[in-house]
Amino acid sequence: MEQTHSEAEETGSKPGRMPLNAGDTGYGSVPGPGLVGSVGATESAPLLIPEEEPEPVQLWQPMSKEELEAAAGGPGWRKVRCYLVVLFWLAWVAMLATSIAIIVMSPRPVPTQLRWWQKSLFYKLQPDVLTDKQAEGSEGITALCEQIPYLKSLGIGALILDGLFDKGASPLNVTVAGVRLGTLPQIEHLITESNKAGLKVVLDICEVDLVAPQDVEGNADRPSNTSATVHQGLRFWLQQGVAGFAICDTDAAYSEKTLLEWRAVFTEFNTQEEERIVVVKQTRDFLPPLNNATLVDVVMRSILPHSNGNMSTKDVADAIEKDLQRKEDTWPSWTIGGKASPDLKKLLLVLMMTLPGSPAVQYDEDLDQRQNVSVRVVSPPGENMPSESNTDKEKKKRLAVALFSSLSHSRAREEALLYGSFTFLPFNSTTNSSISNSTSPSPPPILAFLRSWGCVHFLVLLNVGSEPHALDPAWAPRLPKAGVFMTSTEMDRLGTTALESLELQPHEAIVIKLFESGSYS
Repeated sequence: MEQTHSEAEETGSKPGRMPLNAGDTGYGSVPGPGLVGSVGATESAPLLIPEEEPEPVQLWQPMSKEELEAAAGGPGWRKVRCYLVVLFWLAWVAMLATSIAIIVMSPRPVPTQLRWWQKSLFYKLQPDVLTDKQAEGSEGITALCEQIPYLKSLGIGALILDGLFDKGASPLNVTVAGVRLGTLPQIEHLITESNKAGLKVVLDICEVDLVAPQDVEGNADRPSNTSATVHQGLRFWLQQGVAGFAICDTDAAYSEKTLLEWRAVFTEFNTQEEERIVVVKQTRDFLPPLNNATLVDVVMRSILPHSNGNMSTKDVADAIEKDLQRKEDTWPSWTIGGKASPDLKKLLLVLMMTLPGSPAVQYDEDLDQRQNVSVRVVSPPGENMPSESNTDKEKKKRLAVALFSSLSHSRAREEALLYGSFTFLPFNSTTNSSISNSTSPSPPPILAFLRSWGCVHFLVLLNVGSEPHALDPAWAPRLPKAGVFMTSTEMDRLGTTALESLELQPHEAIVIKLFESGSYS
């Protein structure tokens, strides 16, 4: 033990401590020069103590208000931001005010205040026609009363009763109706029921002599007892609720003196909503002018001239084109007038409903409610199925009612069809016929016109001929390229269409609502 202790002292170590060079000479010792491999020559070194790890640095720290202002450029940043916000809202308000000013100051169509006869669809009929076709033999007036709600549902606004007076009636018995039409109370009942349903009644007294000889001669100095009687008769019918009278341009009543007297009678019954009117039926090529054009409210013109037989398609096309290019001074009312092929019946109806003015549709069996009901007859004994003729008739009548209703209701709700501008369009078409013969006469061209109101445009196309026609893409380059079908003569056109790919079938009329606005003048 002593030896061991002394050895420990020699090595310079204290008792109880392990020398640093114990074990591997390479651990904890630094060899000196010339002492490599000598244990006693090793130099002792202290043990390595690990350093304390630094605290983690926080990568993000919210900035204070002062730091934020300093980073943003100083305290003035708040003012700059406020100025930018104010400038943005001022610019937005300025743009809004400019837009409103442009809308207000830009030209726009002003809605026309139409009177009742300008908005109405006239329906001309003779009550005695209903009498001949009534199964039970009841009077025509009674049959007409039963159809008033049905006629109103079709979009009809006024009835023009023809044949109510005998043509030989004199001014003294203007209140006496024809004996075949029933009694006066029945006619009064018809007028009352029509007014209740919202249908106006106009009495057709064309070719009825209502002017005394001294009135015809223009003797205004001597009062006319006959004229006073006529005025009394006019007052009688106006008291019953009659909305006006229709005369011919060949009647003696069509004179400025007589119409001024009638106007004086009308003012006794006129109201803002119930204004009485004078309708003049034009029977000649030119209507004799009056010095005071306001004496006549409606001029009823025929689309086709009078003819003994059916007019050819070429003559029909020429007559329509002439009417389309006519300038109207007085509010017109259109009727068919002359005779045409039954194939053109629906085309002429489309034309009447889309021309400027008030259409005057003649009585049609296809629109007669009783005729529509009578088509659904019971099969004769021994037959289980209805005949093919009855089936075709029913289909034809349903198509006629559908077309009439579509046109009348479209006209009632579309301003462009009521009082929009009218533009006749020159047309070029390509005929698609299997046989071309240079010696044969060229088919009538497609007739077209435009009804416009603001940005709404209706294109009406009429193929009067008996051959299909395809539209020429270069026909009207300023027109929009597409539109949507509103109606057609066969009621088989639906959805959108491209004008350049459109083909009209024989005797077909189409009404298209165009998608875009453009210049059509």
